[in-house]
Amino acid sequence: MSAPLLELARSRTVLFDGALGTELMARGLPRRTPPEAWNLERPNLVREVHAAYFAAGSDVVSTNSFGGSPIKLAAHGLEHRAYEFNRAAARLAREAAPAGRFVAGSIGPTGKFLKPQGDYTPEEFAAGFAEQARGLADGGADVLIVETQYDLREALAAVQGARSASALPVFVTMTFNALPRGYFTLMGDTVARAAAELERAGAMAVGANCTLNSEQMVGCVRALRAATGLPLIAQANAGQPVVADDGRVSYTQDLDDYVRFVPGIVAAGAGFVGGCCGTDPSYIRAMARLIRKEPL
Repeated sequence: MSAPLLELARSRTVLFDGALGTELMARGLPRRTPPEAWNLERPNLVREVHAAYFAAGSDVVSTNSFGGSPIKLAAHGLEHRAYEFNRAAARLAREAAPAGRFVAGSIGPTGKFLKPQGDYTPEEFAAGFAEQARGLADGGADVLIVETQYDLREALAAVQGARSASALPVFVTMTFNALPRGYFTLMGDTVARAAAELERAGAMAVGANCTLNSEQMVGCVRALRAATGLPLIAQANAGQPVVADDGRVSYTQDLDDYVRFVPGIVAAGAGFVGGCCGTDPSYIRAMARLIRKEPL
């Protein structure tokens, strides 16, 4: 399968966006409100965040649909609106995208566990992800990105569901912890196993996001490159979250420290780079200048 976004990555490093949820919270998203609801209730604010990332230099933004699976939305009694929320999410990002830029339909974890740890089967997960993928595809996404996955079995169910519902390329990023023996997901999946099984399942690009800071991400990308020939994605956190007494969250890695490791991430093999928790348009702007070798 060929796709314009994959073609672009063959010619240069492609820049994703940064954190979305914190940008929406800064615009007034109430706690315990599913961000996906704002795709219909406050579309101008969602579109505004996407536009800010494009203005900062993002080649591709991820839709406001991270928690948009019916299983995740069921916690708010909104499972019946999954398709609607996801289609609106993709449409808003599409409307914000300048010519030649791209939209990645975000598919995050359900927050539940598969049997025997939880109550769900892979088929139930896949069906929920398929509903999400249909909405994202119909809304105008260019690719689907299954992200922040801590269980390889769930990630594989998401790939299966997405591919059953759409012909769009599917990218996958797992969330790894840096341990003395290497990089492992919460469920104990290794980089090598995750990359091999996701490639076998039909993922067109794989990588890592969240949890790791930008320095740790260099080693994780190096391990991924040793495990697969697929294009690699890296979206690091700005360090670890710190919660203040008033409930506000900050992150331990400031902009200068974060971006100084970006060239190493690219050199290790990442063709797609971006930010995760704690990053904002200022991080993306600095990354764009580094990647495109512009003066800081």
